[in-house]
Amino acid sequence: MRDVLEQLLSVWRAGGTAGVATVVRTIRSAPRQPGATMVVSPDGTVAGSVSGGCVESAVYELANEVVASGRPELQRYGVSDDDAFAVGLTCGGIIDIFAEPMSRENFPQLQAVADDIAAHRPTAVATVITHPDPRVLGRRLVIGPDSTDGSLGSVRLDAAVTDDARGLLAAGRTTVLSYGPDGQRQETGMEVFVASHAPRPRMLIFGAIDFAGALARQASLLGYRVTVCDARPVFATPERFPGADEVVVKWPDKYLAEQAQQGAIDARTAICVLTHDPKFDVPVLQVALRLPEVGYIGVMGSRRTHHDRMDRLREVGLTDAELDRLSSPIGLDLGARTPEETAVSIAAEIIAQRWGGGGRPLTETTGRIHHDG
Repeated sequence: MRDVLEQLLSVWRAGGTAGVATVVRTIRSAPRQPGATMVVSPDGTVAGSVSGGCVESAVYELANEVVASGRPELQRYGVSDDDAFAVGLTCGGIIDIFAEPMSRENFPQLQAVADDIAAHRPTAVATVITHPDPRVLGRRLVIGPDSTDGSLGSVRLDAAVTDDARGLLAAGRTTVLSYGPDGQRQETGMEVFVASHAPRPRMLIFGAIDFAGALARQASLLGYRVTVCDARPVFATPERFPGADEVVVKWPDKYLAEQAQQGAIDARTAICVLTHDPKFDVPVLQVALRLPEVGYIGVMGSRRTHHDRMDRLREVGLTDAELDRLSSPIGLDLGARTPEETAVSIAAEIIAQRWGGGGRPLTETTGRIHHDG
């Protein structure tokens, strides 16, 4: 929802009703993941996408229909349908779309949800997408780590969904949960879509150089909250790194240790060391490689620099098991030359490591294109 919030809030604040279509489930290969959203404004303008182009026209019409009728609807698109080619989903997958009219009346908490997302506070939105009673469809509950707002219809149901949604929120997962009609566990009849809006994953870039500027822009496109850190104030300025969310003047190892102590580093965090200077990169890598949970640790340098750095890291006591966590030299072999091309190669390695990709051309592979991790 993040990428469509601005347009959705514009309609909501004006007192209008938007048609909102959300991917709630995917089966086999699908171009967008659960949570991908399309918003259709009263004037017909569109924000977001649910299929990367495959079924956009059909979903656009569905969004307009639910606004006109005032009734939410769950619709499936895919090759199992007789009209699959008519709507254009030829990728071999199936997607379930929940379309609903959205306004101040049926989603009064939207501004609060947007505020939480902007402030990097975790929040989840649970919405009933199937139920024997059609009047229950579209009811929602907003869930934070220590709070709830709204109701799905009963105390029992709210309690069950709140407990499960907090677990999903902690893991950053968005999915559909099944219950009995009143929240009975181990039963069926009702489905609740839980959209987890966990804080954006972080990328910490150490070294205020031109490659850092290109990487900050690339990481921002991928949804990271980007910090550029360098001990040299003349280089570490916000003006030089407009793609970063923040620029910090501090010794890299001290800043990283502080962030870890504050619990601001997790399994989704990417750490990229671009300093090219042993007095910076060895101390910060010594901290990074001993952190229990980090999604990615990479360091830039030539082959010669790499071998010298590995010797220095062993000298300060790092083990082979700890060094195995390091991507050095950083990035995939794309033949990159410019800072922008190098940024793409680094981002590609992070994506491949996250989802289990091999980094080979798709023409050389078989099986599913989209990895589940």
